[in-house]
Amino acid sequence: QVQLVESGGGLVQFGGSLRLSCAASGSILSINVMGWYRQAPGKERELVAIITSGGSTNYRDSVKGRFTISRDNAKNTVYLEMNSLKPEDTAVYYCNYYHINYQKYDYWGQGTQVTVSS
Repeated sequence: QVQLVESGGGLVQFGGSLRLSCAASGSILSINVMGWYRQAPGKERELVAIITSGGSTNYRDSVKGRFTISRDNAKNTVYLEMNSLKPEDTAVYYCNYYHINYQKYDYWGQGTQVTVSS
């Protein structure tokens, strides 16, 4: 089992910034992928950004140039720096961790609310 604890959400004005953190603990493998997803009311959960344990990243197009994902492997922690926030970024943000050991093991955090006011 892997436990994920998120922090850093909140209310911010249009154009503002927030930094999300997610600390993983438990049965963590050295080769893994961590990332952030979000879900707005009435919409499906969508990928925001992911980062491998080797440092490769991928972002959804709408956040490229505004959001930066990073990680500290020694702390098993992933971060999401969000700048130039827009009202359409408002959602519950979920941390995700997965690794593959003969099968995929997929874990989710409890979610943290990000609200951007216009």
